[in-house]
Amino acid sequence: MKGQDILVLNMGMKSIRSIIFHSDGEKLAYAARPLETQLDADIVVQSPDEWWEKARMVIRESLVDVGKENIGYLTVTTSSSCLVYVDEKGQALDGCLMVSDKRGLSMQPRLREVFGEKASSCPMLLKMLWVREAQPELFSRTAKFLAPNDYLLARMTGRYVTDVFDAVKSGYDAKAASYPEQELNTLGFRIDQLPDVLPVGSVVGSLTAEAAEYLGLLPTTQAVLTTYDAICSFFGSGVSEEGEASDVSGTVTVFRAFSRRNDLVPNPEIFLMPYPEQHMQIVGGSNNLGGGLIEWVKQCYYQKESYPYEVMEKDAGEARIGADGLIFLPYLLGERAPLWNPDARGVFFGLERMHTRKEMTRAVFESTGFIDLDMIRAIEATGMEVRRIRLSGGLARIHLVSEIKADVTGRDIEVLSEFETTSTGAAMLALTGVGVFSNLRAAADAFATVRMVIHPDAVRHRKYLRLFQLYKDTYHSLEGMFRERMDIVRHLNRKHEVRIENL
Repeated sequence: MKGQDILVLNMGMKSIRSIIFHSDGEKLAYAARPLETQLDADIVVQSPDEWWEKARMVIRESLVDVGKENIGYLTVTTSSSCLVYVDEKGQALDGCLMVSDKRGLSMQPRLREVFGEKASSCPMLLKMLWVREAQPELFSRTAKFLAPNDYLLARMTGRYVTDVFDAVKSGYDAKAASYPEQELNTLGFRIDQLPDVLPVGSVVGSLTAEAAEYLGLLPTTQAVLTTYDAICSFFGSGVSEEGEASDVSGTVTVFRAFSRRNDLVPNPEIFLMPYPEQHMQIVGGSNNLGGGLIEWVKQCYYQKESYPYEVMEKDAGEARIGADGLIFLPYLLGERAPLWNPDARGVFFGLERMHTRKEMTRAVFESTGFIDLDMIRAIEATGMEVRRIRLSGGLARIHLVSEIKADVTGRDIEVLSEFETTSTGAAMLALTGVGVFSNLRAAADAFATVRMVIHPDAVRHRKYLRLFQLYKDTYHSLEGMFRERMDIVRHLNRKHEVRIENL
């Protein structure tokens, strides 16, 4: 009998993980390895060869206690809007341009000429245009432009396929079920340089004999197409009712809400993503740093602590609400939704002599709540209401952060039992696609359970609304200066390359 266990290869910005689930939702095994990110001014890249090498490591490690004969299915979920370009043999021609890589932004005027307002929803095309202009020799050898999950699936099965949600980032028209061939040709691309688009939950095929041997799996294991991490985490949160939202804060914060309404008004600050197969819309977006802010605080102030997160939470808890007048703008890598400002940067506003690392840490914690409230206001501008929030991701392990998010947003926070909702969502989508579950609601009943509900405090919420307004006013006051600063930095020709593990 075919094994019913599913292996999810989940690759985020800072690590690659192999998680094995039984079809009843039980997590059977877990293994992880850190990934190295190269940062240099506008450059943010990772190595596809490192992904493949570490995929082998984590998969084999996770199989130690779960026999490979029990793995019936495998799926891959990764960050979106990251570009891998490969040659005819499927080998990566250069490092992957990660989502925060800004070199393609110079291509925006050209993309708008061809795609108009739709250009803002096609970040992969910006990166592809940059490759064509800046690396003509590599572009001439490029057989396929792929997202990281497409690349890893191709290494496993030999097929170049992608899902609808990923394909939209390259200009795919979900309603027409086709790529805009004329517009792509105008930009200098061939339609065959993009992968075929299949529905989420489709079986891509069995593993090649070579890939199966390399990964330690059976060649009969079926690779199932899911989608990128933000969408997987949304479904993994178990949202299924009008107005429910999910906050998945790993390295970034992914905030999206569920709606069955067809009369929502588009808001350019966020995405309205129709999912006709489920008769619903996914409303929201992702920012550039969520839990990554806490990693930055740890690097700055808590490196010598044996238990940095515990000390960090204790410090922040001892500081008063509002961090004694200290506001933190959390835009260390620029910002995506809802600001879409690549030049924005982090700011401590109101710093005084009395402030210590306690207040600075508290201000960073509170900024994670302001991030959520900013997203909620952008979502509600479409006409829907956000009623409650399901919380997961690594940041949800810090209880004070969850309390702050409830108080800032004024919504109930439902903390999930499983923090790895990206992996559970990928498993749910794959197992529903192959018929193990009849629908996603049935899958959610098995995979997504609530551990704790945190209710907002009305008094603290009122205080936070005033602080949030100061937070927004601070950003708008500095908005023009961020561009000026970036121009000065570029003029000074600052060269500063950093290699970071666990970004």
